[in-house]
Amino acid sequence: MANRHRGEIEAELGGRRRTLVLTLGALAELEAAFGAGDLVALAERFGSGRLSAHDLIRIIGAGLRGAGETISDDEVAAMTTERGVAGFASTAAALLAATFGEAQA
Repeated sequence: MANRHRGEIEAELGGRRRTLVLTLGALAELEAAFGAGDLVALAERFGSGRLSAHDLIRIIGAGLRGAGETISDDEVAAMTTERGVAGFASTAAALLAATFGEAQA
């Protein structure tokens, strides 16, 4: 069960219920992937409200790895959700809100 106080969320991805969390290591991974110089720049990038499919893959992949899963972005890209791309977008939004606060969702 996800602990919101630790920034964890749960989502149905790839046919099973999974926990995601953006740990410090996962955030560092995203800083590097997005070329963000710091956490403020990363939060501003996500706060723009414009995320590509590739962005969703990176965010969800980092969240799964932060929760301890050994999974590649290619494996995340091959996953399905019950709600399609809307499911991925809401999962990423919930994860970012749990990490940076509701204003980022």
